[in-house]
Amino acid sequence: MGHSEKLNVSLFNPVWQTICAEAETVMAQQREMTSVIYSSILTHENLQSVLSYRLAQKLSTADMSEAVLNKIILNAYETDSTLVENAYYDIIAVKDRDPACHRFLQPLLYYKGFLALQAYRVENYLIANSHCDLSYFLQMRSSEVFGVDIHPKATIGKGIMIDHAHSIVIGETAIVGDNVSMLHSVTLGGTGKDKGDRHPKIGDGVLLGAGASVLGNITVGRCSKIASGSVVLTNVPEFKTVAGVPAQVVGDSGCDQPSSLMDQNIK
Repeated sequence: MGHSEKLNVSLFNPVWQTICAEAETVMAQQREMTSVIYSSILTHENLQSVLSYRLAQKLSTADMSEAVLNKIILNAYETDSTLVENAYYDIIAVKDRDPACHRFLQPLLYYKGFLALQAYRVENYLIANSHCDLSYFLQMRSSEVFGVDIHPKATIGKGIMIDHAHSIVIGETAIVGDNVSMLHSVTLGGTGKDKGDRHPKIGDGVLLGAGASVLGNITVGRCSKIASGSVVLTNVPEFKTVAGVPAQVVGDSGCDQPSSLMDQNIK
């Protein structure tokens, strides 16, 4: 979907309607949440308005007011509809893959991994449109607030699920494909002071276990599985499981979509 195209509202409208219905239910059942639910969800007409409000609320400072930041973020969403489309795919991914997520509403209100990912998407839009310092400012704030440090120039696909999200680091030249899942303390980093293309390329459907470090300009093949705590320094073939320090192939990934099943057993 290009920048000039409009969001396919009919494709995602059922998700938005479900979010609003969930919000109404929470407000009816837990009156203490009325202010939060109304201001965060029900006063808004669409997902982009909700995200602009939530991100501005979280990332604003004395130097960058919530109102100014809200306007900047909303303009990004209205200019590039892929930001909204990717947010919907990310919400669906979290709902499908996280057994602790029972409603589409939860990532919007409570999940720092989801919110940090959406902040990155706005930062990526800003830096691609010559707003470098504003982008770096938001990256800094996102790292401070969410504990997630994603460089604005990294390339990240849609349908991403970052579970727990604490201490995620994704470097400048990293590429993450579609439908990837990662747990806390994952690092997609470099190995030294070299400039240029120096970060990992993660294929579609990959599962990155907690504490996994993938370092250098290497490739992790699609639908592979990186075991928790592994340090990956060489290319990983498609549909394989790697484990250890340094990581070695220990078998097949065990399924066609490890990122969807979230099965972290080594088989």
